[in-house]
Amino acid sequence: MELKKARIYTAMVTPFNEEKKVDIERLEKLINHLLENGTEGILAGGTTGESPTLNHDEKLDLYRETVRIVDGRVPVIVGTGSNNTQETVAFTKEVENISGIDGVLVVAPYYNKPNQSGIFAHFEAVAKAVSLPIMMYNVPGRTGISIDPQTTIQLSKIKNIVAIKECASLEAVSEIIEHTDENFLVYSGEDAAAFPAKCIGANGIVSVASHAVGKDMAKMYDLLEDGQLQAAAAIHRKLVPKMNSLFSVPSPAPTKMYLNHINIETGGVRLPLVPCTEEEKKNILEVIKKDY
Repeated sequence: MELKKARIYTAMVTPFNEEKKVDIERLEKLINHLLENGTEGILAGGTTGESPTLNHDEKLDLYRETVRIVDGRVPVIVGTGSNNTQETVAFTKEVENISGIDGVLVVAPYYNKPNQSGIFAHFEAVAKAVSLPIMMYNVPGRTGISIDPQTTIQLSKIKNIVAIKECASLEAVSEIIEHTDENFLVYSGEDAAAFPAKCIGANGIVSVASHAVGKDMAKMYDLLEDGQLQAAAAIHRKLVPKMNSLFSVPSPAPTKMYLNHINIETGGVRLPLVPCTEEEKKNILEVIKKDY
């Protein structure tokens, strides 16, 4: 049970129309834009995709259309996790029936604050219920809990738990890489860690910034893999302010604003998120457009 490797998975925004409904025409334009600009894999229905505000049917429609539009060009992962194990299992089983999905992203169960035994049992239950490859998602800043590296290492021994999107720390990334099988994929979920994580052995990044600077990120990885460490590091240093600007107000408002600005229409964000103010927009665009 394997997940197709990619260095840059883009955690894709969900395009809305003016009525804040999912817009499939805009989705197609967005996906093609991403694939032409460094994206090597698509993650739909994650945090950046505003999954907390998408209902059950919207998610299924989004996933079907994403698979159709991608048409096998790159791997597709979709979000199915929640803090309710039973509902996560049920929804993941539904998603498994959509042909063309390469894997699912299952977030650590938030709000309930389970201990490590509960976290292990949650992921184990999902893995036992489906055959799709599972990427765990550890994002303590959003969930209020953290999957300990030792828990991840133990879960990696389950056949179809094949990857993690790790947002805790580079130390956690390092420990997981060191103590898991070489086939277990480790991705940073923090854009600013895209370069250092790869340097210590991570497979790559699950990125938001790739919506805006995907070509530069791909060039950075090309240089790194070619042994040109200093040149790759120089790109990384220039990218970090741009990456950080996309999180200067709650994501994905800055990313959607930028995409709309370059005529890749994605609409606004759903409440409780709000769009960037004019001042925020000016400041973010100034940073992103700055030449090296």
